Amino acid sequence: MTPLPRRDVLALLLGSAALPLTAQTIAPKRTGRLMIIGGAEDRKQDSVILKRFMALSGGVNARLKFITAASGVPDATWQSYQAAFEALGATQTAQVAIASRDDAFLPDIEQQLLEADGIFMTGGDQNRLMACLWESPAARAIHRAFHLNGSCIAGTSAGAAVMSRQMLAQGTATPVPEKDIVSMDIGLGLLSSAIVDQHFSQRQRLGRLLSALAQRPDMLGVGIDENTALIIERGQAVEVVGQGAVTLIDGRKMHSNFDDVATEEKLEMLGLQLHLLPAGHRYVVPANLKQSKKQPSALWEALQLLVTPSPLRS
Repeated sequence: MTPLPRRDVLALLLGSAALPLTAQTIAPKRTGRLMIIGGAEDRKQDSVILKRFMALSGGVNARLKFITAASGVPDATWQSYQAAFEALGATQTAQVAIASRDDAFLPDIEQQLLEADGIFMTGGDQNRLMACLWESPAARAIHRAFHLNGSCIAGTSAGAAVMSRQMLAQGTATPVPEKDIVSMDIGLGLLSSAIVDQHFSQRQRLGRLLSALAQRPDMLGVGIDENTALIIERGQAVEVVGQGAVTLIDGRKMHSNFDDVATEEKLEMLGLQLHLLPAGHRYVVPANLKQSKKQPSALWEALQLLVTPSPLRS
């Protein structure tokens, strides 16, 4: 009797003799990552952020899907990103045709998102984007792609704002925080314990983010500069890439006069923790926060909020 080739023996032991034993069939499950971009990312020169998104998604042959529903000119926005990624060598880029809430309920749209290695949400208006995605099969597909398939989910500007469950919907920049000058809404919930603001340093939005945190002191404020991205590796680490910095504001132990003042009055906020993470740095969250002496414990506590997985919304 002719012995079976070693590959077929292994396949039989794995209970899948009909499938060839390839790197793809035995590769470990990918870890989902979030890439939250502060807007105005470079698309024509070094394209550091776009290159990193493509790499996290699997390289030039990754299936990259683009949601342009936040944009007022979605086709022009798509053409810009399509040209940028094709210039980087991407071979499988496609626009996900979500222009209305009805589109987000189409089975074909859901399937496109489930098949994606990377999903990129462009800028525009976060309220317009969430009007399409709210409680839709498309939104649930984004969650499953991240949680179950290990896809990289990226968002820039408005696409960054919708990453959090508590979404900063609108509010003007203010030199100092004031009561009720920002309004909140519900985002996708890929981050469950943070509020994201973008174009942070360039548009002087520190006062705006502090005003939001006064309303929700249980949240972590995340301010991301332009051409800068915060990469969150679920359960493990965060990294900052690009040219600027990420500002983290932890108000969970603060004291404020929010409940005692009238609308638009100046706010007193005492005991805030602020951390500035510049581009080029990676922070691996230790298993035991108390035993780590390399960085202040307050930083690790804030980063723990970011890397803790959000609930799967299915």
